Amino acid sequence: MKSRHWAEMGETTFVAGIWILYWVHRLLGRWPFRVCLYPVVLVNWLRRPALRHASRQYLERMQAATGGLGRAPHWRDSVRHVLMFAETMLDKLLAVSGRYRFESVRTEGREELYAAARSGRGGVIVTAHMGCLELCRTMAERRGEVKLNILVHTLHAEQFNRLLKRLNPDNDFRLMEVTDMGPATAVALNERVEAGEFVVIAGDRIPVNSAQTVRVDFLGHPAPFPVGPYVLAALLKCPLFLLGCIHEGDGYTIRFERLFERVVLPRGKREAALTDCAQHYAGRVTALLQRAPYDWFNFFPFWDQVHVSAKPPTF
Repeated sequence: MKSRHWAEMGETTFVAGIWILYWVHRLLGRWPFRVCLYPVVLVNWLRRPALRHASRQYLERMQAATGGLGRAPHWRDSVRHVLMFAETMLDKLLAVSGRYRFESVRTEGREELYAAARSGRGGVIVTAHMGCLELCRTMAERRGEVKLNILVHTLHAEQFNRLLKRLNPDNDFRLMEVTDMGPATAVALNERVEAGEFVVIAGDRIPVNSAQTVRVDFLGHPAPFPVGPYVLAALLKCPLFLLGCIHEGDGYTIRFERLFERVVLPRGKREAALTDCAQHYAGRVTALLQRAPYDWFNFFPFWDQVHVSAKPPTF
C-alpha cells in the first residue's frame, strides 16, 4: 500500500452529514442515531480498504504490545473501532452545544494544571487524536479558569469554527492555523503564554514538513512523531502538559499530566533530547490507550509516514 501523508487525504467528515446526525440525535435520541449511523459506518468500512488496513494494523499492534484487547483482534473489532470514532464525533457536537451529560465525565490530574493557571503561568499542552477533547475545551470554558488556544495543522479551521459557533454562539474556542509556523505566530503564542493562557497542540500527527520528526517506539514499532510541541515548549520556556481523553464506564475520563517542568534542548544534543521527549509522550499515550484501546483515531498508515512528504493540503 502506497503511504500518503495524512494531510493529503482530504476531509472525510462532512459538516452537512455531522449536522444531520446531530439533529437525528437531538430529535430522536441516541438509539435512533445509532440506527442511522451503523449502516453508514459499515458501508464506509467495506468501501475503504485503507481505513480497514489502518484500523487492523493499530489494533494488532496494540494487542501485541499491551494486551489491551485481551485477545487477537477480529474484523468486528475494526468495525467497532470506526463506530467509536463516529459516536465520538456526535459527542463533540453535544459537548460544544452544552447537551452532553457532563456529570459522566471524570478528570484526573486537573488540579495541577488549574493551579498553574491561577498562578498566572501559562504553558503548552500536547494532546492526541483520541477520545473527545471538545469535552475538555467546553468544561474549561465553563469554569473560566483556563484559556485554551488550539493549534491546527489543516486549512479547515474556519469551517470547523463556524460549526462550533453555530452550535454555541458564545463559545470561546480559539483555533489557530499553524501549517506555516513563522516568527509572527511564535510571538503571538509567547504573548498568550505570558498572559497565563495555554497553547494546545497535537503530538501524534507529523507536520506538512515531514523532516520535523523523530522516530520513537510506539506499540513495539518505530513511528514518526513531530517535534513541534517540545520545540515550542522550549522556545516559550514554559511547562509541558499532556492532555488525554478516553472512554471509560458510561462516559469519558480526561487526564492531565505534567510531562516536563521545562523542556531543555542542549546544543549538540538537541535531536537526542527531542527523541527522549517524544518517547516519553508516546509511552504516556500508550498507557491511556491500554485503558481504552478503541480510542485511537488516526485512520491512516501511521507507522509508514517516515519518508513521506506532503503537499499543502487543499480542503
